[in-house]
Amino acid sequence: MPICICTLNLSLHLQYNKFKTDMITRRTFIQKTSVTAASLPFLSHTLPYFENTTQHAQSGVLKVALMGLGSYANRVAKAMETCTRAKLVGVISGTPSKIEEWKNRYDLPEKNCYSYENYSEIESNKDIDAVYIITPNGLHCEQTLKVARAGKHVICEKPMAVSAKEARQMVDACEAAGVQLLIGYRMHFEPKTLEAIQLRTSGQLGTPLFFQGLSGFRIGDPNQWRLNKALAGGGAMMDIGIYSVNGARYMLGEEPIWVSAQETKTDPIKFKEGVDETIQFQMGFPSGAIASCLSTYSMNDLDRFYLNGTQGHIEMKPSTGYGPIQGKSHLGPLTAPVVMDAAEVVDADRVEELEVVMDARLPPGVAVGGVALPGVERVAPELAVGGEVIRRHAGHGDRTALFVELEELGA
Repeated sequence: MPICICTLNLSLHLQYNKFKTDMITRRTFIQKTSVTAASLPFLSHTLPYFENTTQHAQSGVLKVALMGLGSYANRVAKAMETCTRAKLVGVISGTPSKIEEWKNRYDLPEKNCYSYENYSEIESNKDIDAVYIITPNGLHCEQTLKVARAGKHVICEKPMAVSAKEARQMVDACEAAGVQLLIGYRMHFEPKTLEAIQLRTSGQLGTPLFFQGLSGFRIGDPNQWRLNKALAGGGAMMDIGIYSVNGARYMLGEEPIWVSAQETKTDPIKFKEGVDETIQFQMGFPSGAIASCLSTYSMNDLDRFYLNGTQGHIEMKPSTGYGPIQGKSHLGPLTAPVVMDAAEVVDADRVEELEVVMDARLPPGVAVGGVALPGVERVAPELAVGGEVIRRHAGHGDRTALFVELEELGA
């Protein structure tokens, strides 16, 4: 049975790390992906922080088509120019002029260029192995299903989907089609982030007790798709707040068992119904550790993680931006090298994600899991109408009661 892998994102949903009823084990993942064709180059500056879990495929090139030709697609395409084990071979776009521009810029054959109306035809195109979906959030599910049915591997930008129901459909579709699914989340490959995780796993922080995550920026154009409920699926939480959610998970090394959230909205004209401006949220973990986080489209200069333990602490700022990432602990500055220009860090980290799918390279200390199922699904306005705080299920190792409650609330 093929494995669909996602990094676990929370936008209006927190995706928990179980693949149906079975946890994907490292051994199973390696066994089922090590036979896949080669992927992208593994960057030397992160080698000290990764396990060598399996022998690399020795030949082959991953042939990728990009879907959605916006600004981020340009970054990805630039990063792929120097790849020796992956190649941009096609594009999918709803804008004919963009298709023509990209075709000329990257010398792409006409037969590898598709519109949103005809891209199901890639099924018969042997020159395309995978499609990298870089479109608005609300389109991810439908496009993933269509690409999977065409028999192509799927790389999908975060957030995975706008609901756990959609995410489940995506995983099921990829499983049924026998293709791989990867949700892009670059922080799992960022050197100083992995160094911070190592400080926790090595015991140098003692027992983790508290995490604080601040994620946000002042958003500009009120007409952009990120402020369109149908396309974005929400607001700041879907776009930037997920960094604090995932930060809490990998910095504490646990999955949350309760969540509470409150919404603050100062500009209901710009942030219409269903588009959150600011969310304050709290999470509790099985060990008793807690997280207090902020997600916002109305404040700059946040981007900060702080982890406190019984024997030490870590502070990271910038913690997730293209900064580059900087951090310090009670022992001194984080020292993992950044060997490239800050503007290129995102490209390098994203390139490595493809290698996880194609070569089974797994970073230690980072959860690798499967389907997003109904659970602690929405830290969002729907769960905090009028500032209502979700009843806490603190101390409950079994999440069933919390899942039922959130389902009843419409999660």
